[in-house]
Amino acid sequence: MKFLDQAKVYVKAGDGGAGCVSFRREKFIEFGGPDGGDGGRGGDVVIACVDGLNTLIDYRYQQHFRARNGGHGMGAQRTGAGGADALLKVPRGTQILDDDGETLLADMTEVGQEVVLLRGGNGGFGNLKFKTSTNQAPRRANAGLVGEERWLWLRLKLIADAGLVGLPNAGKSTFLAATTAAKPKIADYPFTTLHPGLGVVRSGEREFVLADIPGLIEGAHEGRGVGDRFLGHVERCRVLLHLVDATGEDAGHAYETVRTELEAYGAGLDEKPEIVALSKVDALTPEILAERSAELEAACGRPPLHLSAASGEGVAAALRGLLGIVEEARATERQLEQQPLALAQGWHP
Repeated sequence: MKFLDQAKVYVKAGDGGAGCVSFRREKFIEFGGPDGGDGGRGGDVVIACVDGLNTLIDYRYQQHFRARNGGHGMGAQRTGAGGADALLKVPRGTQILDDDGETLLADMTEVGQEVVLLRGGNGGFGNLKFKTSTNQAPRRANAGLVGEERWLWLRLKLIADAGLVGLPNAGKSTFLAATTAAKPKIADYPFTTLHPGLGVVRSGEREFVLADIPGLIEGAHEGRGVGDRFLGHVERCRVLLHLVDATGEDAGHAYETVRTELEAYGAGLDEKPEIVALSKVDALTPEILAERSAELEAACGRPPLHLSAASGEGVAAALRGLLGIVEEARATERQLEQQPLALAQGWHP
């Protein structure tokens, strides 16, 4: 299955059915009168967050979605049937944006969440509704209202607790493969990772979700390399693990390059908690490792971790650091969720 994290779709709610002009005519009934029914209501456009999806690839092959129109009213006071809704199923973490690509209409973060995005048009009144004491045989009915329509952007932002960032070939995919059951593509050339990957890190009874994204290069915010659009998948992360290749020429410059791209992207990525680590340290001599570590410390302002996903050196320390920040953030979120409940329980009239 191909990974697609952005799609543009056209959606339209159903039109309301027209009201009916009808009169009761039956044998041996002296006085009939109007009996035209109302039109049915048009269907809505509903967005549903479902389990089992991790991409928007379905919306590459179908971009137009229309709810059914309401049925027309009929004689004998029969109301038209309501139109069926148009249901769009999206994976967890999908944002629904307006046609401008910036206005957020809905954020689907929980499985089972449903949002009625567009309302169907109301059905028109039949001539029975226009009967009065002075107009007992109205020949008037309303047409149904037109349903809403618009273009939308669907943008998937993976929901993960921690994210991996760094230059291409910094060892992000190797770290993901070593710490989770994920099997990302690993090779000795840049940009082997073209799509984000997720894995679950388990430490005893505790676990958290780790996200890997394609590497950033200088000028990624201007479209160089694979760009910086994939940074959206780490917007929801609580902490970032910044990997710097120890076998590179200048560890400090590599760190600053990625930090510049994070700041250029915005969305608060440069303000998230960050753990900095030198990767591939098993390939260096102690002298060169000390030199690279000093360069990176001068750039980031603190001693970096030393790790090697291939040999396992420093991996446990990195995971403990990530898990500590993740659990602290979870505890803070639980406290914030319980505050309104505590205030409500403590209130007395």
